[in-house]
Amino acid sequence: MFKNHPKGLLAAALSNMGERFGYYIMNAVLVLFLCSKFGIPDGTSALIYSFFYCGIYVLALVGGFIADRTQNYKGTIQTGLIVMAVGYALLAIPITASSTNTSWLLPFTCVALFLIAFGNGLFKGNLQAMVGQLYDNFEAEAAQKGPEALKEAKGKRDSGFQIFYVFINIGGLIAPFVAPLLRSWWLKANGFVYNAALPSLCHQYIDNGGNLAADQMQNLTELANQAAISGSAVVNMDFCQNYLQIFNEGVHYSFIASVCAMLLSLIIFLCTKKGLPEPAKKAAKATVDYTKEEKLAMAKEIKQRMAALFAVLGICIFFWLSFHQNGQSLSLFARDFVKTDAIAPEIWQAVNPFFVIVLTPVIMAIFSSLSRKGKEVSTPRKIAIGMGITGVAYLFLMVYSISAGYPSGETFRAMPVAQTAGMKAGWWVLILTYFFLTVAELFISPLGLSFVSKVAPKHMQGLCQGLWLGATAVGNLFIFVGPIMYNAWPIWKCWMVFLIVCLVAMSVMLGMVKWLEKVTKA
Repeated sequence: MFKNHPKGLLAAALSNMGERFGYYIMNAVLVLFLCSKFGIPDGTSALIYSFFYCGIYVLALVGGFIADRTQNYKGTIQTGLIVMAVGYALLAIPITASSTNTSWLLPFTCVALFLIAFGNGLFKGNLQAMVGQLYDNFEAEAAQKGPEALKEAKGKRDSGFQIFYVFINIGGLIAPFVAPLLRSWWLKANGFVYNAALPSLCHQYIDNGGNLAADQMQNLTELANQAAISGSAVVNMDFCQNYLQIFNEGVHYSFIASVCAMLLSLIIFLCTKKGLPEPAKKAAKATVDYTKEEKLAMAKEIKQRMAALFAVLGICIFFWLSFHQNGQSLSLFARDFVKTDAIAPEIWQAVNPFFVIVLTPVIMAIFSSLSRKGKEVSTPRKIAIGMGITGVAYLFLMVYSISAGYPSGETFRAMPVAQTAGMKAGWWVLILTYFFLTVAELFISPLGLSFVSKVAPKHMQGLCQGLWLGATAVGNLFIFVGPIMYNAWPIWKCWMVFLIVCLVAMSVMLGMVKWLEKVTKA
């Protein structure tokens, strides 16, 4: 897999794998964890999630600026891993939320999330900039061997970023199992089993002083009996408080695994950083060699490159708005509308990285075959195709939800347990949805990183990778609209909105393809 690629690619991929492990634990549990811990509505939890994920990516701009300004990419990356480890360590503290401590415990949780986001901003974009620098050096060495060698080297960049992306997702494949397994183990050790719908009803019971409507009380009693290993439970204040405490303590413990993953990434990076490039040295050398005429020509080229970059970033905002529903409305869909008696909702987050690992070699082989036949598909065109495939995922969900007659999420949860059990979808619905979303991701995310590395001016590598992540941040800032629509309308309308967004973005991208191809080849 790594044959004919820069030697530092494996080191960079392994360094990022541990960080992604912690990220995917968070991605799998955050919305559901905030709801179960604090008893806040789906919409409020989704809003916190949106700001957190926006922060992860927008702070990459800060991280890129710091690295470019100080020309200390490696030191910035190391600091980012340490800061993330501190944030995860704070989240691992199993403090039970109550009416007397929520006023400071929720802000405390948000501070921990900020540390994770800030550390990620210092780490992620700058490591990606180093990968881009690896291929700049790789192509420069090939250029000395002749035009044919240079052409072959340039053809390796897209596949190199796809390989890098595969290793990212190895951590993501394992991570979603950690929180559910620890939580289930902790629940079982205390006489309970997992039940996705029970925490919300427990919070309602506590908040209302034990007074619930008759239908809700019946649902709570049925679910409590299912959750008790003994098969029967006395539903009272003690039961609800105890179940919530045990339920959430298991999730807290999963963040210890995230701390370990950050430290593992740090160790790998420290042991391999000598083999990674120093963008500062290359930038300094290039500045010395430029003549006045070259600088004037470069200024014009830089404007064209940055215009192309911002055009692609604008399109990718809409992809991330749609794709990152996997931690929002799609997680809620898995919790409410899919049979989760055998598989916890969070575990479905592993389907995406599994498909990334399995499908990447297939897609790489297809692209390589087309390239050998002289029918190479440009990176901008691949991104446009990816937007269309994202739309297919939501088209499928929309048609299925209409055929199943699904109401809004809020209406569905209020229905009798016996009735909703017969309406829930099978596992294959989520599998197929994530298949389409993953194929789309492979057409957009790693190739978007490759595109940025192609058009980014040499002295702005970190900042431009930060801009890519900044576009992701803007998309993430608005992902909370998914749960709002999910709980307010029949859910097929929610999926229809994302379908329309994807189709419009694809159309705009196709309209810009020729211009973008010209700039990329310049």
